[in-house]
Amino acid sequence: MIIPAADIGRRGRGILLGLVVLCSGCVTTTDSVFTTPPSPQEALERRVALARQYIGERDWENAKRNLAQAVAIDDRNAEVHEAFALVYQSTGEKELAEESFKKAIRLQRDFSRARNNYAAFLYSEQRYADAEKELEQVVKDTLYTGRPMAFVNLGLCRQQLGKSAEAEEAFSRALSMDRANTIALLELAQLRFEAGDYATASRHYGIYRTAVRSQSARGLWLGIRLAKAQNDRDAVSSYALALGSLYPESPEFRDYQRMQANGQ
Repeated sequence: MIIPAADIGRRGRGILLGLVVLCSGCVTTTDSVFTTPPSPQEALERRVALARQYIGERDWENAKRNLAQAVAIDDRNAEVHEAFALVYQSTGEKELAEESFKKAIRLQRDFSRARNNYAAFLYSEQRYADAEKELEQVVKDTLYTGRPMAFVNLGLCRQQLGKSAEAEEAFSRALSMDRANTIALLELAQLRFEAGDYATASRHYGIYRTAVRSQSARGLWLGIRLAKAQNDRDAVSSYALALGSLYPESPEFRDYQRMQANGQ
């Protein structure tokens, strides 16, 4: 599951991880005296595929049932334990989730998707340094298809750890691989704005603004402050109107109201 990039909230936003490939359709079975019994590997793959389908449907009990059958076939399969970890994480069984993530990674050291998802778990527990450590391993895997987003997630971890320069480096790496990555664009714009580099912030923000259908509250709030810093009153009014209309209950709109009340 890939969390949409449109709105990543404020500093407490969640990490954007979890590149779980879910089964796109039902896995069917056919019982017939003329069929050849599936091999253990085929049976294992079928159970994992069914489990992932049930995970996508948030049917945790059926997911567990299929994973239990998969474990009975091969208890050293890393994908099975990663899937178990996702189920346990979703049902609030945190200790079991961490145990399963660790087992999946221990069984397959180069299992970047599992490390990626484990980092998401660690981030959700506010264990940012631990998440950063896992992501630093993930981004070394040059064949991992989720590498651009892993760099984004590494940047988010580093922001939480107060490592602004290192965060900017990670977002820049993500952007070099995916020029339309709206998360990296917005975060780079935010970092450049905080550094007082309004020209570069505006450039990143402008690309972000054209790449999204609808700006997030965080994006509009940054737009307001950027426009204000550049004395663009029309843009300030336009972004403020959109922020109040689309996100009237957001923390960003409350920040804007406080700014107005203070005459800033």
